[in-house]
Amino acid sequence: MKDYLQAGIQKIADIPFYTEGPAIDSSGLFYCTTLSGGKILQIDEHGHIVEWAESACPNGQIVMPNGDHLICDSKLGVIKRFDAKGRFLKDETKICFAGRQTICLNDLVADSKGNIFFTDSVRRKGAVLFLGNDGTERLIAEDLDYPNGLALSIDENHLYVAESYRNRILKIKLTGSELIAQPEVFARLPAHHSNKAEDNLPDGLTLDSEGNLYVAHYGMGRVQILSPSGDCVSSIEIPFPLASNLFFVGKNILYVTGGSAEPGPGAVVAVLFDRDN
Repeated sequence: MKDYLQAGIQKIADIPFYTEGPAIDSSGLFYCTTLSGGKILQIDEHGHIVEWAESACPNGQIVMPNGDHLICDSKLGVIKRFDAKGRFLKDETKICFAGRQTICLNDLVADSKGNIFFTDSVRRKGAVLFLGNDGTERLIAEDLDYPNGLALSIDENHLYVAESYRNRILKIKLTGSELIAQPEVFARLPAHHSNKAEDNLPDGLTLDSEGNLYVAHYGMGRVQILSPSGDCVSSIEIPFPLASNLFFVGKNILYVTGGSAEPGPGAVVAVLFDRDN
């Protein structure tokens, strides 16, 4: 991996509630969710914060090509769809999905065809689920110990899954005829010196343009950087212990959500890189 220079960390916002679900719309406006705060927030380039929409416990969030937002509600156990103005449109999923009851929907990612992958975060019985653009419902993987953040490989042939309470990243092959995938262990992450599981929970995931995987390491106060082969090649210290999720804007700005405690306070920061030197 090229030795990128970290140019610094910039505070974007201090927020009363722990933050999650970073996303950017086509106009460059930033969004995050506040879980127990029950709000989806919009933050402009000047740091001005607007309460954009409400949900019971909004968590992972993505912006679709048409401007709609899909948001996992961890309390209601469904994915909710909002339009670009923040108006609720419908529940994208129901509590009974692919023949099972969903309990704590956490994070989601969409492929280039509009298919959705999402996690149901349950201890030892968690699942990764699939909603096709034609309405197809599938169980991708099951019996995971709190599956959390998701990221698709650049070629969309593999899905990366943070298995929080095993402190590891799984890799699922999406091609083939298997109805339920057998995940392989892609990487095991560094462990916190406290030896407490809650101090080293991999949470949100994202990739850069070179296929390196960035992991928000909840409890560690760090973002771990994994090479395409799964080696931990670098680590970035974040100014709060509970790093929840992360999202690239271009190649030089990495937004990170989280906070100091749950339910709060929370924050959003931007990690700035110099990738041209």
